Amino acid sequence: MAFSFHLLETSTLTAVRLLLQRWSRTQPVGLHRAEPMAAMELGTPIVSTRRFRPGRVALFAAWESFDDLDAWLAEDAVGRRWAKGWHVRLEFLRRWGHVAAFDGLLAQAGDHDPSEPVVAVTLARLKLPQVPRFIRWGRPVEAQVRDDPGQVLALAAGAPPRTVSTFTVWRSAQAMTDMVAGRSDAPGAHRHIEAMQERRRVDFHREFTTLRFRCLEEHGSWQGRTGIVPTRPSPPGS
Repeated sequence: MAFSFHLLETSTLTAVRLLLQRWSRTQPVGLHRAEPMAAMELGTPIVSTRRFRPGRVALFAAWESFDDLDAWLAEDAVGRRWAKGWHVRLEFLRRWGHVAAFDGLLAQAGDHDPSEPVVAVTLARLKLPQVPRFIRWGRPVEAQVRDDPGQVLALAAGAPPRTVSTFTVWRSAQAMTDMVAGRSDAPGAHRHIEAMQERRRVDFHREFTTLRFRCLEEHGSWQGRTGIVPTRPSPPGS
């Protein structure tokens, strides 16, 4: 299975149309699953113009092959809109947790070097009564991720009322796991650990998964940036 994550800044009207796209009626060839979401800034107040700017949208998708993705971006009216933005093509590496929409993924697809850059996507379906607790414990973690020197791109995304997501690009898998484990002298380094402990006490989610990927290709630009994903370190002596 091939994966892609897309970011696009467009008009408010186009963004609304993309978010309301009925994929079941116009299913592109080779598409297994699509999650269109509003893109948001991490660590900002929940209700603010800093957090949510109309026109910024994200799409996480699973495909039969990258050939199907190419055809969609080039030949489909909706795909051509997304092609104007930025996207990465991803190779699945590891899964924690489970979301039914992406059922069937192995816990681990193969080994990878801890020094290798990685992309992480979290996807959750919230329990609506738990939303206030989720916000209380989640926003400090967002700030921790946003301020971590190991990440090069970090944002939130969501599709009300239940779907929430994060998308992060890390200089290395080690940098990501160091953040998760609180291995830092920076203030607030244990926020992620504390939030996970609170989640185990009473879960915020109906479903939750963290997916780790290797970036195979990067296309386009996001907020004037290109070449966002770090290149993989060359082997010693190369």
